[in-house]
Amino acid sequence: MNLIGHFAARQGRTVQTAIIGTGGFGRSFLAQARRVDGLACRVAVDRDAATAAAALASVGVDPARIAVCADAASARTAWEAGHWIAAGDLAVLVALPLDVVLEATGDPEAGARHADMAIAAGHHVVMVTKETDSVVGPILSRMARDRGVVVAPVDGDQPSLLIGLATWAQVIGLRIIAAGKSSEYDFVFDPATGQVVSNGMAVAAPGLADWLDPADRPWADVAAGRAHALRALPQRAVPDLCEMTLVANALGFVPDRADLHAPIARIPEVADLMTDQGGLLSGQGRLDVFHCLRLPGEVSFAGGVFVTVACDDAATWDMLRDKGHVVSRDGRTAMIGLPRHLLGLEAATTVFEAALHGVSSGARNPRPVVDLTAFADADLPAGTVLRAEGHHHTIAHVSGRMTPAARIADDAPVPYYLAAGRALRRDVAAGQPILCADVALDEGSALLRLRRQQDAITDWGTGSGA
Repeated sequence: MNLIGHFAARQGRTVQTAIIGTGGFGRSFLAQARRVDGLACRVAVDRDAATAAAALASVGVDPARIAVCADAASARTAWEAGHWIAAGDLAVLVALPLDVVLEATGDPEAGARHADMAIAAGHHVVMVTKETDSVVGPILSRMARDRGVVVAPVDGDQPSLLIGLATWAQVIGLRIIAAGKSSEYDFVFDPATGQVVSNGMAVAAPGLADWLDPADRPWADVAAGRAHALRALPQRAVPDLCEMTLVANALGFVPDRADLHAPIARIPEVADLMTDQGGLLSGQGRLDVFHCLRLPGEVSFAGGVFVTVACDDAATWDMLRDKGHVVSRDGRTAMIGLPRHLLGLEAATTVFEAALHGVSSGARNPRPVVDLTAFADADLPAGTVLRAEGHHHTIAHVSGRMTPAARIADDAPVPYYLAAGRALRRDVAAGQPILCADVALDEGSALLRLRRQQDAITDWGTGSGA
């Protein structure tokens, strides 16, 4: 598609945006927005207005033109004067003539409040905060439709990019076996030292060399051998499961197992592993991730996205294999990849789709298919506060599972990010799911209120309705 033509309506107008959360994603969007024709981001919000102001200054905005605003009146005055605006609360500026609000705090509760507020004000919402989306994405989409706006995942993060790749494959008639992404951090193996480095952590992997070449061994054995050799490294990541939850609710695909297979794989092996034809999967329409195994200096998959598809015409795929495409060794499955996710640098396409065409880059009607739920990896005594911390917003000693979506009920597994920040009401043993009744949920929470609304309008026989 020629995107210049597709977004021709941006000529002669400027799409006005605000970014909430000025961390890595937010700052990258602020920087790139200054380079995109037809796009402006003059408004930044963070917990501390000074942090938002510093982010604006860091991308080249003249500090003399940054107004730190604490109320709506001063924000309106600054806007009309053509200044950039920094604030500590979306309420200060939600009444400004914005087209799109990008929510990038990573905070599930804040994300729910901000999305609710922006939709009520008639703004499109780009939901970068996947933590919120995993709990209440379908109801936010429904609320936006009722208000005449859209909620969208963002190009630049894997869910939107994977939805785009998978739906492209469907449109051109490819039969999708699996869809997924590479995990955030590669496993870089140096045969000279016998070490693997991942996310700055180096571990000895003396048995990995035996599994570097799969030869003609069964793929399940290869995956198990590599996983054992690298057992000192984490091989499941809550953010990966969270992102795949969003894709499940957009496309209806499901995981093959609740914690994913997550094999350690070299890029040319993905077609062999992510298939039900001699690979790891038990069926088609599956979601999964892989850890990119490579040698120093080899190209990365860069946390990108992929689909594996059936090679329904052998002659065509033999020709494509000869052209360098990734085809399984038995010739029955191919992998098509998009090895990138550029964060805020590529978010403009989602912003323009919403503002110019009124279309989400995700599903038009996402529905509850899967919940990301919490699972105890250690004995957790009553009173433990389940704090989601760090860059990846994970809870210590609590992993995630992709389980069939279910209404909030005492005996149902609790959504991972609905539990975040809440205390346990009773002990939970290691190896057990954390149930809703185990957690002191906050009845004043916007996230819980929206989730109850979503549950109330969902047809639990089909998962539709939200």
